[in-house]
Amino acid sequence: MNKAIYTNDVPSDRLELLAELSSRDAVKVMVIGGLDTGKSTLVTFLANELMNLGKSVAVVDSDVGQKGVLPPATVSLALPEENFSTLSELSGVAHYFIGTVSPGQFIGEMAVGVKRLVEIAERSADVVLIDTTGFVTGPGFEMKRLKAELVRPDLIVFLERNGELGPLARALSPYGDVVRLGVSENARSVSREERREIRFEKWRTYFLNSSLVEFDISEVAITGTSLFHGRPLDEREKTLLSRAFRWLVLAGWENDGRYTVVKADEESFPRGYRSIHAIDFEKLNNLLVGLVDENGLCLGLGILKWINFSAGTLQILTPLERDSLSFVREIRFGRMRVLETGEELGLLRRDEL
Repeated sequence: MNKAIYTNDVPSDRLELLAELSSRDAVKVMVIGGLDTGKSTLVTFLANELMNLGKSVAVVDSDVGQKGVLPPATVSLALPEENFSTLSELSGVAHYFIGTVSPGQFIGEMAVGVKRLVEIAERSADVVLIDTTGFVTGPGFEMKRLKAELVRPDLIVFLERNGELGPLARALSPYGDVVRLGVSENARSVSREERREIRFEKWRTYFLNSSLVEFDISEVAITGTSLFHGRPLDEREKTLLSRAFRWLVLAGWENDGRYTVVKADEESFPRGYRSIHAIDFEKLNNLLVGLVDENGLCLGLGILKWINFSAGTLQILTPLERDSLSFVREIRFGRMRVLETGEELGLLRRDEL
């Protein structure tokens, strides 16, 4: 199931944009628009036509909520060599882990991810096409500004219906030449349920043929969480916390006077604490994680299945093959829980882990 399918039935302003891009030796293009404005369709059209004209093309897919290039919850770089109908047909050559399909609390990571992959793309392609999320208000406004400021695209293409992106276009105009296009009458609206089904299918596809892998915490960096950072609590301290808060404290660490504990509630009642960061063990179950190499790029995704705190090991379900696993130097915790069958169990706030 895909949102955007390649078509040659395009408005004349797209042909004018194509002519402009084909006249340049090297160009970076960022495509911006709200939901259902045809961003991926435009990127697909431009990529195919530019390749037909002899240009080498790179696609940076940063629409983490509706990713075409697998895996989801990452920013991905693809280097197509032949025509394609949809971004889902492309294979990524590099990825940056975001860890959620709702990136409002991760605008810094989104901007850095796009910047990192554009730098790689520029070494391989004449034209770099950057597809973005439909998140254009509130934090989305600032996310687009940060991306444009870091990447400095040659052209920033806005797809809009009634001039609604005027303020964003003005904010981004110092960072690249602005082109404002209307939304095609062929653009199709996709319901929230359809979007969810599209994501579910992509999760299922990605985690097909996965296997359970055990990682030793002492051999990899653990990031994206306060877990495992600081001095491990001894049994006496865990017992005191358990008694004070009526928790079952499974593990804990002290770092500069602040405590992080993994706990399960023995009783449910209001608690007040300032210097203790309490993490419910259940929220770690089926948590999405990124398997990251020494360069900070994501080799692939995993689903956290179990933490053995006493043994210092993590059990992670991942489709990564053994050769790729040998390059994992960091396990980065995401902020959503998902099953390998495709079902999304929920999103977490940034401060929850």
